[in-house]
Amino acid sequence: MPSINVFIRWRPLSPSEANTPEIARTQHAHPTNNTSALSLTPPPSHKLARPWKSDPAFTHIFTANDNNKVVFETVVAPTLPRVLNGQSCNFFAYGHSGSGKSHTIIGYDFEHPDEFGLCLSAARALYGQLDQLNVGTNENERFLLGLRMYELRKNTAFDLLNDRCKCHIREGQDGKTHIRGETETFADGKVRVRPIVTKACSTFDEFHAQLLAGIGRRATGTSTVHDQSSRTHAVFEVEIVTRELLDARDAVVERQSELVPVGKRASDIYLEENLKAFIRTPDGKFAPNPDYQINQAAIDKAEAKKAEFESYVQKAEEHVEAVKRSCPHACLGGKLVFVDLAGSEYYHDKGSVSAIRAKQTPQEQQEGRQINTDLLSLKEVIRAMAQKQTRIPFRSSPLTMVLREHFLTGEGDDGFSAMILTTSPSSKQYTATIDTLKYGNLIGVAGDKVKGRK
Repeated sequence: MPSINVFIRWRPLSPSEANTPEIARTQHAHPTNNTSALSLTPPPSHKLARPWKSDPAFTHIFTANDNNKVVFETVVAPTLPRVLNGQSCNFFAYGHSGSGKSHTIIGYDFEHPDEFGLCLSAARALYGQLDQLNVGTNENERFLLGLRMYELRKNTAFDLLNDRCKCHIREGQDGKTHIRGETETFADGKVRVRPIVTKACSTFDEFHAQLLAGIGRRATGTSTVHDQSSRTHAVFEVEIVTRELLDARDAVVERQSELVPVGKRASDIYLEENLKAFIRTPDGKFAPNPDYQINQAAIDKAEAKKAEFESYVQKAEEHVEAVKRSCPHACLGGKLVFVDLAGSEYYHDKGSVSAIRAKQTPQEQQEGRQINTDLLSLKEVIRAMAQKQTRIPFRSSPLTMVLREHFLTGEGDDGFSAMILTTSPSSKQYTATIDTLKYGNLIGVAGDKVKGRK
């Protein structure tokens, strides 16, 4: 399991909160492990009688004056050498709607670099490094950034770079989670199921344009705090790729599609021959057919053809790995994953359920329940990993199924994960804020156990 660091980001009071008192809070630096604890005092009118204090679980606490550039340089920039070494780093934004999650991951000011979200800032920094590596390379070997964007709504993923194509989340025979689009059937019998689309971007401007296009396809709905809050979890994957690598991956999909009709034909012949080999007796039972001999040669021929096409798939998969191995630089396949989690208010703010339902459609109410399930599952997965349990409940929700590979990538200290808790300083949001901090405290403590900190 990769190391996990937890950060807190306080947003400024909004104009509508200008006359609202701020939550009283104090930061406590740990003397030995470079982390901090945080204590909060409830507003006088709040039903909680005692202050709350966290464990020393937070790597850094950003103030309301820290802009996106400061957050990027503190959280993401130090991980870029890992990515340029082919490793994977993951970043989650967690908090109540309106607390600044999307502002942190995506950003709303796309003209001023200091206010770029983490995803865009990371891409800009990576292009600066890749441009140097690309000197003297041909088009097929040139390093690009591949962008994948999708959102999770209930049990389904929607591809934001492919017209919101509906995709299915499945666990494959290899034990990994796969996100696949709709099945395509061709006249020659081929059946193709494409993965989430990867947009290969050769320049920062191209990446910027694709990111904005995908963001424009996100779904929104009604929430208690932020009327245009996203009602889904959004996942942004940024991978260092080459045209050669993407072509090799496409070839795997094509070989798999060619295997489908051949495999089906082999199964049909086997069933057909075995059905002919039995007859139904007068008492309704099945018995061997004395007048028919199974055509084993036909079965063997079909199975041999199936094995031949399976070997084509295997060779295509091996070619993908060969492309990676033959690359002169270790950066190929390095990946950044940014997750803009849906608003956590339903999970925390049980007191306002009636008010919420009055403003929501039945579909949005159902989505809210799924968000609760997802966030609870995420917490349980992290707890199980911290306790070194033999069974980690990744299958408990679509969110944790999708994140499974990102959590497990980087065993042996190759990977890195960070969670940014976005919090409101408004005393009116005390319940939401303290619940966000409690959630992050659990993750920070889990990260300490993984890293062996005391």
